[in-house]
Amino acid sequence: MTRSEENYIKTIFHLGGNTATPIATNAIAEQMQTKPSSVTDMARKLADKGLVHYKKYQGVSLTDFGIKTALSIIRKHRLWEVFLVEKLDFSWDEVHEVAEQLEHIKSEKLIDKLDELLGHPKYDPHGDPIPTKDGKFMVRDKQLLSEMPLKSIGVCVGVKDTSAMFLKFLDKNNIALGNTIQVLEKEDFDMSLHIKVEDKKLNISHQIASNLYVKKND
Repeated sequence: MTRSEENYIKTIFHLGGNTATPIATNAIAEQMQTKPSSVTDMARKLADKGLVHYKKYQGVSLTDFGIKTALSIIRKHRLWEVFLVEKLDFSWDEVHEVAEQLEHIKSEKLIDKLDELLGHPKYDPHGDPIPTKDGKFMVRDKQLLSEMPLKSIGVCVGVKDTSAMFLKFLDKNNIALGNTIQVLEKEDFDMSLHIKVEDKKLNISHQIASNLYVKKND
């Protein structure tokens, strides 16, 4: 597979998951920042390789082989992110672009050795699950901070927005995975939140709260 083909497979998976629900070519084009006609051309190529199901006007969905391929690419990407943070001291806002390049390395032996070196991590630095070699991954019980009830307490376990700008904002405000977060108040006007992160109180917008995943304490 070419790098471009792998990027399409990964994008289709992120849009539709491991379901058979067809994804509109326009949605794929928007995500890939390309023309719908280019998506159609690629969909035909991927269908010829047995990676997707494609019918004109009905969208694109991954075959079982396509899902397996997507999970393999995602596994490599997230393992490289862990390696960059834990072994090379990259910050979590720096690793995505580098991992985008490293995920296309073909050597399975290298990735297996990398997984072993890192101690078979279950999650990447952003809290996303890392698929195993056979395509299995942990499903975390989590919800967005914006949906947490008033006065509830939970632990930050992931981010929905992995952009460098958002991650730098979290660093600036000392919000990190593993932090205990309590919802103190909610503003009816704009749905902004007054929260306590560990021992520090701060106000955050609804947009920020809608990009933080929290596991509610029992």
